[in-house]
Amino acid sequence: MSASAVLEGLHRRGVKLRAAGDRLHWRAPAGVISHADVEALRVHKETILSLLRPAPNLWTQDDWQVFFDKRAGIAEFDGGLSRPEAEARAFACCVAEMMNRTLVVSDPDRCVYCGGDDSSGDRLLPFVATTTGHTWLHPACWESWFRGRQGDAAAALAAMGIGLARKGSR
Repeated sequence: MSASAVLEGLHRRGVKLRAAGDRLHWRAPAGVISHADVEALRVHKETILSLLRPAPNLWTQDDWQVFFDKRAGIAEFDGGLSRPEAEARAFACCVAEMMNRTLVVSDPDRCVYCGGDDSSGDRLLPFVATTTGHTWLHPACWESWFRGRQGDAAAALAAMGIGLARKGSR
């Protein structure tokens, strides 16, 4: 289950989440949070915290639309792509940009994807370096974690209406 799926499921059941430093706080109706929910929150804690924290250069929906439209226009008019191809390329650029703007810094003793440690002989390695730390993963977990991040970014953009066919578009 991805971090976005965990968030969506909890939201549907009335759970309110917030980031407080490196801690995740929730408020929920009685009996709504299960042991499986707590485990899912533990496994995806770093990703969920990064999604809940205000980002330093947080863009509005309009900012994302301008970014998308500019890239689609360049790909179509300068790159010679059809409009659907240009929009697909622009959406991929938006996904990459969102991933760059929502970096995950994780505990060096736990894989940010599976929650495991070094005890199994599968070493934890820093895959993403930021000015504030690293994203620690088992090498076998990296691809699934990366694809999940792409999916989370694409879902966030789609929820804003970025990249979806708009009335009046060609």
